[in-house]
Amino acid sequence: MDQGIYVIILIGTALVLLAAFSSLIARRFGAPLLLIFLGIGLAAGTDGMGLDFDNATAAYFVGSLALAIILFDSGFGTSLASFRAAAAPAITLATLGVLLTAGIVGLAAHFLTDLGWLPSMLLGATVASTDAAAVFFLLRVGNISVRDRVRSTLEVESGSNDPIAIFLTLSLVSLIATGAAAEPQKLALDIAVGFLQQMGIGLIAGLVGGYLIVRLVIRLRLDQGLVPIFVLALSLLVFSITGAFGGSGFLAVYIAGLVAGNSRLRATDQVKRFQDGMTWLAQIIMFLVLGLFATPSQFPEIALPALVLGLFLIFVARPLAVALCLLPFRFTREETAFISWVGLRGAVSILLAITPVIDNIDGGRALFNTVFIIVLVSLMIQGWTVGPLARRLGMVVPPRLGPLNKVELELPGSAHHELLAYRIVAGSPVERGARIPRWARPSLVLRDGRSMTYQYAGRLMAGDRVYIFVPDRYPRLLDRLFASPAEVDPEDAEFFGAFAVDPDRPAMELEQAYAPGLKEKELEMTIAELVAARLGGRAEYADRVALGNIELIVRDVDEEDRITSIGLSVEPPAPPPQVPAFISLGELLRRLWAMVRQGRQGRFSAQEENKDTGSA
Repeated sequence: MDQGIYVIILIGTALVLLAAFSSLIARRFGAPLLLIFLGIGLAAGTDGMGLDFDNATAAYFVGSLALAIILFDSGFGTSLASFRAAAAPAITLATLGVLLTAGIVGLAAHFLTDLGWLPSMLLGATVASTDAAAVFFLLRVGNISVRDRVRSTLEVESGSNDPIAIFLTLSLVSLIATGAAAEPQKLALDIAVGFLQQMGIGLIAGLVGGYLIVRLVIRLRLDQGLVPIFVLALSLLVFSITGAFGGSGFLAVYIAGLVAGNSRLRATDQVKRFQDGMTWLAQIIMFLVLGLFATPSQFPEIALPALVLGLFLIFVARPLAVALCLLPFRFTREETAFISWVGLRGAVSILLAITPVIDNIDGGRALFNTVFIIVLVSLMIQGWTVGPLARRLGMVVPPRLGPLNKVELELPGSAHHELLAYRIVAGSPVERGARIPRWARPSLVLRDGRSMTYQYAGRLMAGDRVYIFVPDRYPRLLDRLFASPAEVDPEDAEFFGAFAVDPDRPAMELEQAYAPGLKEKELEMTIAELVAARLGGRAEYADRVALGNIELIVRDVDEEDRITSIGLSVEPPAPPPQVPAFISLGELLRRLWAMVRQGRQGRFSAQEENKDTGSA
């Protein structure tokens, strides 16, 4: 018995170490890291090294626990500003988008396989949600820098769409397991009531749980080393209690993370680092366990329909659902296409596909194998091509900041102030002479092993370490003053235009210099107001506005989204390739109006010709 325990620990740690080491290989060759984790699990399983793991309940338990940890960290790392900016489109994708994807894939599965309607819809529900682990890894760890609203939409969608897919899957599994005949009206009513119950309880529990986490961490004077463990344990408590009371524990833990992450906790920096490590461990264990549970020797009999369904999901179902959901919002065709392509499937889909196996549903193992192949197709095709596609669509923007050397220190007895320690890096704004804002209070400078007050240190030099007292809600402007210059790819050197223009200058000057054909009202605006108006009222970093033969590029915005710097390009780069399948509501209305006007002009010309003919 004792020997068996050591062998299990040895194999488990060896697999985890191998998965962690494989990250170096994945980064070198650009392979999707989560696909590597899954592949290691497959290689170690029944058809590989011979590790026989066929416990569906244990796999589901481990996967659910890992997913709860990942979702809490997803919410914890999402700022409220990003959530507000992307809430409407992201929640639309997370609700209506999941339902549309499930329905479209289910319809295709019914006609491509011998599955009945309910099993087909079950298959669609299991692959309807995007994978938070895969999406967050690609956007945050994969060094793909895209516009804030696009990135926030993808992150919020991937973090919030799992509860809908989980509810749909469990409802269909329960219905199939009972064997009762489905009554469409009763089924729709039951699903609607169950959905409102799970989402309502999950939302309330998440808000209350997040608030209690913050209050308990602030009130209880725990050792700093215990705070991250305490926060993680409380998040899992929120997850389990919500599920026990019939709510969506996955939604609750995500909302709790969102609330806690946007509050001033004690030892916030330590909590973030601990959460990062736990999330990596959860991803590795979840993908390894799911890979171990799969049996590749069973794949050939369902490989062809599964491959077709995977391609159908990538190229038809997901794009169609995204295009319909984003129609009311101001996304360009390129942005809509990119959001569609980053809808990776991952561990959540495989995890949900285990539920039919647990309930001993006929064909449950075949459904699991089908979903597993669909996930492999998604990770291989989409995960490997996100970077090149982003650049081809013109979605990649130069990084806003370079590396930042900062340490956050908690002040005992002060919940509203903190001490920041910055190391001055060469080329940063403060090293070049930029002044520190008045609301920040520099207190100490360390230089060459000697300490001195800020007043007597003179101009800050590269290598200095400066300690600054700041309010707990200090603007991120301070980070930008101490950050090193961002390294810009040579292909992006002209991204922000040939030269800068003053955003507070009147737009009339652009008309006089370049004659872009501004409207009468626009001539009365400043350049910043003109750009914001052309962008729908809100500008973001790296937004672009074409005006005749010139292009204005937003180089920077402040904490209140006011434009502070604008670049001007007199030779705009070639536009990205058009994606005809994706069109925004505004462009659709413009095209319809153009068709109406063209039709009117055609009828008017015909009437004029008839009059001329009659008079002749």
